[in-house]
Parts: sequence; C-alpha cells; structure tokens
Amino acid sequence: MISLLIADDHPLFRSALTGALRDRLDEVEIQEAHDLESTLGSLKAHPDVDLLLLDLNMPGSGDLYGLVRIRADYPDTPIAVISGTDEVPIVAKVIEAGALGFIPKTSEPSIYLEAIRAILEGDTWLPVGMADKLENQPAPDLDMQRRVAELTPQQYKVLCYLHEGLLNKQIAYELNISEATVKAHITAIFRKLNINNRTQAVLVVSDLNLQLN
Repeated sequence: MISLLIADDHPLFRSALTGALRDRLDEVEIQEAHDLESTLGSLKAHPDVDLLLLDLNMPGSGDLYGLVRIRADYPDTPIAVISGTDEVPIVAKVIEAGALGFIPKTSEPSIYLEAIRAILEGDTWLPVGMADKLENQPAPDLDMQRRVAELTPQQYKVLCYLHEGLLNKQIAYELNISEATVKAHITAIFRKLNINNRTQAVLVVSDLNLQLN
C-alpha cells in the first residue's frame, strides 16, 4: 500500500489528481490538505506517509517557507513539489532545500505517476531537460533556509511585511496585534536569521523567493 499526501489549496485539482492516481495505482491511500497548517496536521497524524506532493503557493506556505518548515519538522518525509511555475531558479532552490522532485502542475497523469514511482524508488525526478538547466545555477544559502524554517508562522508574516516595506504600525494593523508585539517579533526574527536590520531582512526574502500567501 502506497501512502500519499496531496497538499494543494485548489479542491478541484486535488480531486482530479486523487482520482487519476487511484485509477492508475493498484493499492494507494491518499490524504489531502489545503494549506500549510492542515499539511503539518496530516503529517503529524500520518508520519509514515510515503510521499508528500506539495504545492509551493498554498496558504501559509509562501513558496519556500512551507517546504523548509516541513523539511525541518519531518526530515524523513519524501517531498515532491508541484507548482504552476517551473522557472529554473525556483526549481534549483526547492531541490537544494530537500525536495526529491519537481512536477509542473500542467503535467499529464502519466508524468505524475512516473515521478512518484521514481521518487519511491529512491531517485530524484525532474522534467526532461531540467537537470541540465540546473547545473549553472548559483548555490543557494541552505543555512538561511534552515534559519527561516525556525520562524513561527506569525514571525514569517512579519518578515514578509518587512519586505513589502510596511511600518510597524501597519504590520500591527494587518495582523491585529500591538506595535509592541510587532517589535518583539522583529527582534526574534533578527536573532533567528542572524541579521541586524530591515534591509537585510528584505534581502533574505528576495533571495529565497519567499511570499506571503
């Protein structure tokens, strides 16, 4: 029995992929999640899942944040990223962050099946020709990825708002918290990321392609 977890915020996509995989795999158990919180909850309830199919852009995930957070909390869980964006720098970063595969969302069911089987056999799977494109990509900052994974969801939101240029009072309004709490979050963010100012925080978000979903 193969155990899969499909984490994506679009119910129609989850339903279509679940149906396609059940039609093509003899024995498969499929769990579904719609955001980062429900994905972490499902992994806690089913820690022995064989493969997580993870959407980069579902709520709470914020591109790489969801991946690095799950890798930090569940390092033994194999992950294949599914995304509508197959830009080479993004693919390079998710593979370096620990994903064992990258599957474009527009792929045919047979491609999903090929990727799943390859990863379950211990291989890394990429679209045809992608491996060659990754060779010239600069090495990502894996240490910073691990540091970002240590942020709480609220701290991650504050970090993204810093990148958007919001003032403390504006962040407080967006998150419905006090300015003092915002300042405390910023202090914690600087300490965890080993940075000293907002400019460095903006660079971290840009370099890792983090987003607030």
